Amino acid sequence: MAEWFQDNGLLLGLALLDGLSSAGLIFLVAVGLNLVFGVLRIINVAHGSLYAIGAYSAASIGIFLSGRGLPDWASIPTLILSAALVGAILGPIIERLLLRRIYAQEEVVQLLVTFALFMILEDVQKLLWGVQPIHHDTAMRWLGTIDVPFGADFIPFTNYQLFVLPGIAIVTLVGLAWFLRRTLTGRVIVAVTTDREAATAMGIDAAKVFLLTFTFGAMLAALGGALSSPTAALVPGIGAQTIVLSFAVVATAGLGQIEGAALTSLMMGLGRSIAVYFEPELEVVVPYIIMVLVLLVRPQGLFGVIETRRV
Repeated sequence: MAEWFQDNGLLLGLALLDGLSSAGLIFLVAVGLNLVFGVLRIINVAHGSLYAIGAYSAASIGIFLSGRGLPDWASIPTLILSAALVGAILGPIIERLLLRRIYAQEEVVQLLVTFALFMILEDVQKLLWGVQPIHHDTAMRWLGTIDVPFGADFIPFTNYQLFVLPGIAIVTLVGLAWFLRRTLTGRVIVAVTTDREAATAMGIDAAKVFLLTFTFGAMLAALGGALSSPTAALVPGIGAQTIVLSFAVVATAGLGQIEGAALTSLMMGLGRSIAVYFEPELEVVVPYIIMVLVLLVRPQGLFGVIETRRV
């Protein structure tokens, strides 16, 4: 064991750092998907397209503003504002014009409708941005790198991936938990989630709660995409890859579980990253192996609860 660690210690350290960074991005997308399902009871396949549009929009806006003299330090606020803009525009449009019409439909109809929307938005992305890779890494270059001590050695790693991505994920987790438990609006959302009929009978406007929740979920998906844009080239298909992984996180954590999504994202981020460095052929399947193993033991997910179904 000591000999293996001596030979592979640096690779393991790099895998852990990459996994932590990846987990932050996975969480931002998965928690938005989980929040939307918890309140609206709709599995939104188009969530992955919001991630991709957020990434493309952030990169395009960043390239445009950088060409007009935007300081490098402003690139990080630009990523966040770009994501907020995408969510604030597309969220209400999708919820009001499409989802509001299918709330009372069967789950299979909702799934097919959101899948159709996903396919439409995928083509829209190709029409707007083409199929050539787009990359804008000013934020990551501006923050530079740091030598992370690991054992007797040091691992060079970007400050953006080490601090910004996990940091924003942690702030999102803590802020969302505080919002839902400590604010009036958050408690209203929880009330609608727990018992929609009783909340409506008490005078709560469920339609407004649905609109607010879906818009915020869209912003989280777009934020995940925007923050990923400095780390890799953007190509068609990133939305599909992300939504499949997010579904695995949601199913493993338990539907509607926010804290569970954080732990599960960390598990899958680390698992996939370790596979990349030591068993690359298993990279794609590791998250789903984790999901299957968990669901075999707890079909409702790690933090899910078994609900009684109303007849």
